[in-house]
Amino acid sequence: MTVIVRDFRPADAEDWVRVRRAALPFMVITPERVVFDLATAHPGKRYRMLVAEESGEVIGTAQVGLAHESPEPGQAFCNTFVHPERTARGAGTLLMRTAEEYLALAGAASVYTWVLDTPADLAFAAKHGYAPSRPAYFFHLDLAGATLPPRQELPAGVELRTAADFADDPRPLFEADAETTADEPSDTPALLTDYEEWLTETWRSPGLDHDLTSVVVADGEVAAFSLAETDGVDRYWSGMTGTRRAYRGRGLAKLAKNDSLHRARAAGYTDAYTGNDAGNGPMLAVNRWFGYELCATEVRHVRKLG
Repeated sequence: MTVIVRDFRPADAEDWVRVRRAALPFMVITPERVVFDLATAHPGKRYRMLVAEESGEVIGTAQVGLAHESPEPGQAFCNTFVHPERTARGAGTLLMRTAEEYLALAGAASVYTWVLDTPADLAFAAKHGYAPSRPAYFFHLDLAGATLPPRQELPAGVELRTAADFADDPRPLFEADAETTADEPSDTPALLTDYEEWLTETWRSPGLDHDLTSVVVADGEVAAFSLAETDGVDRYWSGMTGTRRAYRGRGLAKLAKNDSLHRARAAGYTDAYTGNDAGNGPMLAVNRWFGYELCATEVRHVRKLG
């Protein structure tokens, strides 16, 4: 059978999620989120979604674009996934080749991709000229059966709120997100400077649960937060947990995440997932404290173009 690669269409959303969940079951994704992300992507991102199709069946996907929020120009990404039961058909190679050609024309100088830490996946990356860079981890917490740390008594001057409490003015959350994102370990560091873009892509995302996103306010200022993304059914993802620089070392990230996890369990979510860069020691320690268990490792790879 012949495999073809084409652009994603909204009608592919269910198949996109089916392939992604099979290849990367630790991620929390919905068809609505897939369509939303494509429709609202910043023009500078040059975002493109590709599917590999065989005999009318979608068997692979790729997310492609420029890291437009990085201070270093020319960086790009291509994350390719093939259904585990449809490998060895050339879908991954065709997706990668199509993506690289597109990115080269868009001005990319280097392409980053995440690869699961398995012999087959690592060999695929090496075969296509990608060199390993840095590892990251996926973690899982059995939210239905785990014993969460008890809710703590709040320190003086500290209160817990939710993102829903900032509906009239979410700018304080944007400022906290921008500061913590800038400090996150990454090969392609991001600088969040466009508030309107953040409102469109993050705040209004159908995956973000405002009621489960917990915010720590200290002396009237947003000090820490834990963004909650869900599938609306039973899966919960910690999108970002961070503390602003002036408030670090006080356990406020734990406070925010614990509150969010308690809220999520009360809302009926049974499985909590999160991901951490291997160099993010503070958050790795926080997740160990909650009892998250390692479920997979992935390694970021890079290839220079031209």
